[in-house]
Amino acid sequence: MAAILKLQRKYPQFPQNEIFQLQDAFRRLDVDDKGYLDEATVIKATQQTERQSYDVVRQALREVELDSSRRVELEDYVDLISKLRESSPAQKRLSSGPVRPAAGNGVSAPSHASKPSLGGSTGGKIHVQGSSANVTHTINEDERTAFTTHINAVLAGDPDIGHLLPFPTDTFEMFDHCKDGLTLAKLINDSVPDTIDERVLNRPGKKIKTLNAFHMTENNNIVIESAKGIGCSVVNIGSQDIIEVREHLILGLIWQIIRRGLLGKIDIKLHPELYRLLEEDETLEQFLRLPPEQILLRWFNYHLKNAKWDRRVTNFSGDVKDGENYTVLLNQLAPELCSRSPLQTRDLLHRAEQVLQNAEKLDCRKFLTPTALVAGNPKLNLAFVANLFNTHPGLDPLTEEEKPEIEDFDAEGEREARVFTLWLNSLDVQPPVHSFFDDLRDGTVLLQAYDKVIPGSVNFRHVNKPPAHGGEMSRFKMVENTNYAVELGKQNRFSLVGIQGADITDGQRTLTLGLVWQLMRRDIVSTLSGLAQRMGKRELSDSDMIKWSNDMSRKGGKSSQVRSFKDPAITSGVFLLDVLNGMKSSYVDYELVTPGRTPDDAYNNAKLSISIARKMGKLSPISPERPDPYISILLDVADSRAGSTIYLLPDDIVQGRARLVTTFVGE
Repeated sequence: MAAILKLQRKYPQFPQNEIFQLQDAFRRLDVDDKGYLDEATVIKATQQTERQSYDVVRQALREVELDSSRRVELEDYVDLISKLRESSPAQKRLSSGPVRPAAGNGVSAPSHASKPSLGGSTGGKIHVQGSSANVTHTINEDERTAFTTHINAVLAGDPDIGHLLPFPTDTFEMFDHCKDGLTLAKLINDSVPDTIDERVLNRPGKKIKTLNAFHMTENNNIVIESAKGIGCSVVNIGSQDIIEVREHLILGLIWQIIRRGLLGKIDIKLHPELYRLLEEDETLEQFLRLPPEQILLRWFNYHLKNAKWDRRVTNFSGDVKDGENYTVLLNQLAPELCSRSPLQTRDLLHRAEQVLQNAEKLDCRKFLTPTALVAGNPKLNLAFVANLFNTHPGLDPLTEEEKPEIEDFDAEGEREARVFTLWLNSLDVQPPVHSFFDDLRDGTVLLQAYDKVIPGSVNFRHVNKPPAHGGEMSRFKMVENTNYAVELGKQNRFSLVGIQGADITDGQRTLTLGLVWQLMRRDIVSTLSGLAQRMGKRELSDSDMIKWSNDMSRKGGKSSQVRSFKDPAITSGVFLLDVLNGMKSSYVDYELVTPGRTPDDAYNNAKLSISIARKMGKLSPISPERPDPYISILLDVADSRAGSTIYLLPDDIVQGRARLVTTFVGE
């Protein structure tokens, strides 16, 4: 009774009998009599009792001061009902719908919840609260709807999250379900299969009844590091941002993951018929340097030209927003299904709907709504075109005589080039590296990387810059830059015997890889400089890292040892798992580890080790079991390296690629 009186004093707007009713409602929801409820349960129940939308209840709950556990106790529940009935300005904005630009003056006007007659969203902007009261972020409603629809489609039937689907496409419920990391991890594996070994994910079940903040953090460590590992541009987002449901950051991450999956299929090894897109006097090597977005535009224009249409596209926004180019493209891909009749429709929204009806005949009505098409949303138009290419490329297969000689991805240097590309892009070099050997030819990216890894080493007054109007700098200036890069390497004791700047400019693969590898290795060991100093060394050698790895294996009670990073014992995947076990024994479940004698078993071990390393994220302090100062120092360093990105693939371990295994141990 005392609790009821206390609540009545705090919330005098509720008569005593209503306080009792709220207490009864709370107890009915608290079926396990724990004294608290989780947020999801409260939102769902309150939607019904207060007849409010998911987003309005969600916003009101955000205005309740919950403790760090985010548990909703009785007083919090009463406070939620109170805030809902008072209806804050933020709740009113959500209940009246998103905002869209008013015609002419750029002022935002409310858009009510009714949908346009053609279906889809209002194309509006939704403002969400930032990390402080004065900060708001804008969410594009079309993107929220499209990405939620995509998640519903590709993850339907998933054994872990399938029961939660479909997520509503017009609320923020999907974002709330991202906080435990499972939805995002599954999305990564859909975009790039086998990226995450799902056996290491924390999931509710027999061992874990409900995921706590620690479990979620581990899952989101895997998500963030795996997204980086597949080449997503992951900036200013950490696992805590996902747990705290920073909507704008989660939406950006989801787009990066979806984009990676769509564009990753635009590959001449998967589609040899892309060879038909080469222009006159263009070599295959030159064509393969194009980023996937440019290849998509080339493909689009190839079909427009064959259709004898006089327009061309140079972007995924203004050039497609009137629907005319889409109409011709779809007609060219499937003339028996998709007519050009939308060209006769003057109203752009109606024409856009007709375009999408044509796309639906090809089972390609994805990502775009009429309003998003007319608005020229570049992300959603890119996704639409990429999906169209992936399902209906419309290019004649090559004959045996026509097939070009395409270098296999496993060819010498290609895997290293992939890892080095991801590493360089993680340094935020500009422009980002797409075609590794070509993009390093003028030396500007290399010199930026030097400055990031060895701050102050580059005098940029001596660096030639690309022409401001675009195009390539002269070969003479390129070689000046690459000579400077080679000279900087020699000043920093890199082994560059016989390498000249012209070798980098000419794209000599082995020599370019050798220089970048030494720069990446310097980046790794510079983080370990504290350890080196305490050992009385200027920097760590490979033998120091091997000794550390063997010590970690022994510390975890395992006997596996290696002599070098070229040791065949590494290829089974067991040794790296033993190293991880020494760093954090609870992370390696040896019931999942095999001897690694077959290629499949070795691959599974390697995949497991990569996912566990990503899961570790920020390690908690580990105390050595015996007073060995060397191990104590190395454990300190292991902790300082926590959260570093693992870029290599399981095959790199199984095939014993020594340099890439070194990056795993160093990171």
